[in-house]
Amino acid sequence: MELTRIDQITEGASREEIVSKFYSQYEEDGRLERSVHGRLEYATTMNYIHRFADNNSKVLEIGAGTGRYSIALAKEGMDVTAVELVEKNLEVLRAHSKELSNLHSIQGDATNLQSLASNTFDVTLVFGPLYHLYESNEVNRAIDEAIRVTKPGGVIMFAFISVYAIMYSNYFYGNWAKGQEENFTKDYRIRHFKEQLFTGYDITEFERLFKEKNISWVTTTGVDGLLEPIEQRVDFEVSDEDFNKLFEWYLQFSEKRELLGNTNHLLYICKKRN
Repeated sequence: MELTRIDQITEGASREEIVSKFYSQYEEDGRLERSVHGRLEYATTMNYIHRFADNNSKVLEIGAGTGRYSIALAKEGMDVTAVELVEKNLEVLRAHSKELSNLHSIQGDATNLQSLASNTFDVTLVFGPLYHLYESNEVNRAIDEAIRVTKPGGVIMFAFISVYAIMYSNYFYGNWAKGQEENFTKDYRIRHFKEQLFTGYDITEFERLFKEKNISWVTTTGVDGLLEPIEQRVDFEVSDEDFNKLFEWYLQFSEKRELLGNTNHLLYICKKRN
């Protein structure tokens, strides 16, 4: 989670306009490769995907970005459908995947997947939209749509961001008061509004979103730990050998409840009930 700000947010702009403007200025392609925390996020997430998906799986990725996951899974032989809101990201995804006949890309919004049939996918990945959904009705529609298009018994993974990690990663640089005002009310309740660009959750707050849904909870796990703020230190260094050991170690502890709030990116993993 890199909270780069977009220039001149237009007052009254829609969520779609704000998100599209950000990604037209931000280099999303390569995000998961250019830092240690990005590499750990990718490796951990792929490990969890492979626990539930195999080469015969029909996979949907909602909010596919430039296709880092969708392309990798398609290259493994999975039948992949990628949905992406932002035109710039979709253009990059299509350029990188033009030789993959088993990857189908669609421009669309997570809150409305009307072009996709119900009960279609073995595994559904929602890896970006909930960073950028703020109104409870839109959050619920995105969750409901992901559940709807997944087969009974299928697995759904929802990525989200810890509000505490947002604070730790971005507001120890002479700007704590600004971050506190942006992310919390005066009585310390968590705020969600579109001008934040990235919105964060308390872990239990996010899990409560699914209380009345037609799913069974599997686990909630971190995917990149607390690396992002540490990586900004001038003496930070992780060799390839150390990264492999770090990844192996992190997988043993990524689901520990006491660590989840410090983790930037998390996955809520569930199964659709029959």
